[in-house]
Parts: sequence; structure tokens; C-alpha cells
Amino acid sequence: MAISDISLTAGMRNNLLALQKTSQQLSATQDRLSSGKKVNSALDNPTNFFAAQAHMERASDLNDRKDSMAEGVQIIKNADNGIKAITSLIQAAKGLASSAQATNDTLSQLTYESQFLQITSQITTLASDSGYRGTNLLTDGTLSLEFAPKAGDAVLTVAGFKADAGTLGVSSTANWAAAGEPASALSNMDGALTTLRTKSSTLASNLSIITTRQEFTDSVINTLQQGADGLTLADMNTEGANMLMLQTRQSLGTTALSLSSQAAQSVLRLF
Repeated sequence: MAISDISLTAGMRNNLLALQKTSQQLSATQDRLSSGKKVNSALDNPTNFFAAQAHMERASDLNDRKDSMAEGVQIIKNADNGIKAITSLIQAAKGLASSAQATNDTLSQLTYESQFLQITSQITTLASDSGYRGTNLLTDGTLSLEFAPKAGDAVLTVAGFKADAGTLGVSSTANWAAAGEPASALSNMDGALTTLRTKSSTLASNLSIITTRQEFTDSVINTLQQGADGLTLADMNTEGANMLMLQTRQSLGTTALSLSSQAAQSVLRLF
């Protein structure tokens, strides 16, 4: 049926248009109450919608970086655990070298050396077992972390080192009794401990950078989410009040439409 097929009085048409507008506003208010947002699509407010979307995309990218930071922390912690264990082994080996140096008994010196070699052989094994998810900073591995959403903007590279017994200089195959090697072994182990302390300090510094970045990233994500919410979230108190008012207006509009139709209905009284 064409629009022109039915003629409405001016009063009825005005009331009908007002009722349709109220119905549209009521539907929009219901959408905002159900979603909690005043901007649900670009049609509602393109400026706020796309600005909020950009905030949330950046927050999502930063959240992905947080995952890699968390894994980086575990890699460094595992390497530090390895350093502590290797340090304990070297200190135990130092005790054997000191005991060998303090005695002139050849058999005792050979026994101490045998025990020393057993301990130092475990250092290399410990270093090899200090990896995490394929990255081992104690076997010269490298950890590279991205902090910013855009690749290459903020990168931290943590260089590993070789912590095997040979590289640390604590392995020995000399006959301690024959060559008087305990003193040399003690000197080498002191050097190895100094190296491990230095490397541990470097790892601790890098770990501090990562944890600081984690906290900063959490703050940035929170700020971005708050910004997006400020652009799109609805005031539920206001929308609730709007709903009540629109429902009242809809009832009044229906009543007004009924009243405006009474003039046309009065024609029936002529028959």
C-alpha cells in the first residue's frame, strides 16, 4: 500500500511521528543499557568509536608484550638459579683444593683431586640444564625482548655467557700430588667466582629493567582502557532515567494519538 493511499489528519500525523521518534530513542536506550556503552558502533559517534578502538588495539598489543616479558623473567631467573648452583659447586671444590693444599699425603691429595673432578664435571651439566623454553643464558644464549607495540622501538638484549667448567677455568686434569696444583686451582676458582658474581649482577640489573617495564606496561594498559571506556561507556543512572522518561512519553504519545483520532471517529456518528 502506497503512503498516499491513506490520509491522516495533521494531528494524527504529528503524534505518529512523535511516537515513532520516541520508539527509536527507546530502542537506542535499551541498547545502551544492555551493552553498557553509549557508543556501540561508528554510527553512534565515529570520532569516539575509532579513538576508543585505537586505544584498545594498543592495549592489546602491549598485553602481548607482557607475555614475552613474563617469559623473559623466567629465562633470567633460571639462569640465575644455575649461577647459584654452580657457585655452590665451586665453593665445595674450593674446600677440596684447600684440603689438598693443607696435606702432604699423596693418597689424600689424589682423593681430593678425584672428588674435585667429579664436582667440576657437574658444572658443565648444570650450565646446560639452566635453559628455559630453548633459551639458555649460561651456554652463550641471547634473550631479546620487545617492550613497545611497534617492533624495534624499545628492545632489551640480554647477552649470555659460557658457564661450563672449561670456560670458567675450574677444570683440572693435573696430578695435584705431583705438580702442586691445588694453589693454582684455588686461584682459578676465585677468578670463576668473581666472574659469576659479575654476571649475576648483570642479570639482576636486566631483571630489574624487565620488572619495571612490566609495571609500567600494566599502568599504560590501564590508562588506555580507562580512556576507551571514557569515550564509549554509558552512564547507567542517566540511561535508566531516560528509559523511564521515554516509556512515559511513549504512553502519553499513544494516548495523544488516540485522542487525535477521535475527530475522525466522530464522523461515524453521522451514520
